[in-house]
Amino acid sequence: MIDYLIELDPETLSFTPHTDQKLLPGWTKLEYKQCRNCPLIPDTHPYCPIALNVMELVETFKDVFSYHDCIVECTTAERTYSKKTSVMEGLSALFGIIMASSDCPVMEFLKPMARFHLPFATIEETTVRSASMYLLAQYFNQTPESGISCDFKMLEIHYTRVQAVNEGLLSRIKSVSSEDADKNAIITMHSMSQFLSQEIDYSLSNLEFIFKGRYKL
Repeated sequence: MIDYLIELDPETLSFTPHTDQKLLPGWTKLEYKQCRNCPLIPDTHPYCPIALNVMELVETFKDVFSYHDCIVECTTAERTYSKKTSVMEGLSALFGIIMASSDCPVMEFLKPMARFHLPFATIEETTVRSASMYLLAQYFNQTPESGISCDFKMLEIHYTRVQAVNEGLLSRIKSVSSEDADKNAIITMHSMSQFLSQEIDYSLSNLEFIFKGRYKL
């Protein structure tokens, strides 16, 4: 079994290295097969930030066949994801979050995606998440000069209507159920919809630092 710890700085969303940075292989140097669109220069960045952070993974799995089966378990503070899959897919999930959070200027706009990383995401899920993140960033980056204006008033109205549905369903279940698990589940959802309809603007302000200034050329 191989354990791998990923830590992101809570403010900058940057990957926190936990390997020995003194013993660096030559392929991690910035000028070694440097990306043609890389804006970094060796004087300020002698090493590629992504290469430094994926170095441990590459060295660990360089002799492993990608098609080998394995069970990958991703444990976060909120939940645990688990999937029987190939080594390739497991590594892909790791590479994705590390590359997005490694302070590569080209990958900077993906840091919000890394903060809300979804392991083993499908193409459809990734498309929805990418588009949603981009649009949310536009909301935070809007200025009076841009002529663009958007708000979440209609979303708040929709969640207010959802509360009425929750209340109606709870009344139905109360009439047929003697125990409380299902009723408490509806109450939990109802509380969440109340919170979202009343506090969505305030809650979004807590996310602003994740998106502000990103998704810009």
